Amino acid sequence: MAAATLRSALRRNSLLPLFETCRLVDILFFSSSVNDAAAVGGTISPDPHFMVEYLVNSCGFSSSEAAKFSKPLVHLRSTKNPDAVLNFMRSQGFDGDGIRKLISGDPRYLCYNVEKNLAPKFQFLRDLGLSESDVVDVIRNNEEILCRNVHRFLVPKLEIWESLLGSRELVLKHLKKSRWFFFSSAEKTLYPNLKFLRDECGIPEERVSVVVRSRPQLISLKPDSLRALVVRADELGMPRQSRMFMWTLSVFHNVSKERFEAKVELMRSFGWSESEFSSAVRKNPTFLCMSLDMMRRKMEFFINIVGYTPSFIASQPTILLYSLQKRVLPRFRVLEMLNTKGLGTRRGKFFYYVQLTNTKFREKIVLPNKEKVPELLDILRTGAEQ
Repeated sequence: MAAATLRSALRRNSLLPLFETCRLVDILFFSSSVNDAAAVGGTISPDPHFMVEYLVNSCGFSSSEAAKFSKPLVHLRSTKNPDAVLNFMRSQGFDGDGIRKLISGDPRYLCYNVEKNLAPKFQFLRDLGLSESDVVDVIRNNEEILCRNVHRFLVPKLEIWESLLGSRELVLKHLKKSRWFFFSSAEKTLYPNLKFLRDECGIPEERVSVVVRSRPQLISLKPDSLRALVVRADELGMPRQSRMFMWTLSVFHNVSKERFEAKVELMRSFGWSESEFSSAVRKNPTFLCMSLDMMRRKMEFFINIVGYTPSFIASQPTILLYSLQKRVLPRFRVLEMLNTKGLGTRRGKFFYYVQLTNTKFREKIVLPNKEKVPELLDILRTGAEQ
């Protein structure tokens, strides 16, 4: 199903000219909305700098911030429109921090006509089923929504992302937590990237689809940036046919070359060879997303406390993905407690026990021994609360 939606999206070339037209219309729309909103009314002042004081008193900016953000507003001689905008934003659930973030991004929002330019965007998002707090989150993360036309841009863009991700729910999920992916050009970015991954890299559409649904920002990259990530994966020796290839691209998108090299050096200090590092990344590249400090702490624990060799950890890099405080340490303490009571299990099987789900670990290890060692439940509960 997901692969079919990708094929459908790639074939929808008839939509592409629409987005270029929409961009021009939105530029004109933005200009006209600013001009329309500049009508004189409310509190009038002949002082061209009165907006500095206004931004301080009404929004809570410092004097220096207000001086900076008032520059695009020098044409205003009235607080009528800014008052209307601020009152509207507050009525929609924006707090002081949210309003300051919005205005610092573009002070010209204070020039918008509430009924013509702002209210329709909020109504559009509510009509999608978003709650008031969700709408606030979406706009805070995607301020550009406020300067886009609903019918000419937002609706078509929603439809194209629905076709790529397979459902509106996924689009809204990413829209609430992601920034700018929604506004990528279909003609210049999305379709060229999908075509490159499919035709030049030879990656099956099903694999592209799985990662796109989880990490849509990946195909929102500039084509040159995506190609650079592919080069890095090739240099690592990751086969393009591997199911991990797309996930490696996603990881490299978040891990710069400098951070990558720092982690190579860290693992080398623990005894990993270059080939072991490359092999571990090919098996599960996600561990590279950890901070250096956390990676160091986990390696020290597994080597110095559990007794694993660096080579074993390199062969099973998934062990590095589990939470040290909430999963690894509590389970280790449970098993050690059982050992001291003569009810223990072999330490060499620790990797097996770490991989068990929480339910399975309780069923296999904790519940059968809760009468003899009742503190086991407290150990797990304490770990879960950390």
